[in-house]
Amino acid sequence: MKLTINGESRDLDVATLAQLLDAELATTQGVAAAVDGEVVPRAEWATFPLADGQAVELLTAVQGG
Repeated sequence: MKLTINGESRDLDVATLAQLLDAELATTQGVAAAVDGEVVPRAEWATFPLADGQAVELLTAVQGG
């Protein structure tokens, strides 16, 4: 399926948001995810279905100042 991840078009074989995160990130600690501009709660990642053409933003918390 074709997804846009953080502004970059990608072809991936994933069905859920959790599968995408497992494929793209080494860890999900401190990560937030939004699909088509809507934040998806962590408790829903495993069952949140992705569809062709969706835009996914993966945000990582950074400490410092």
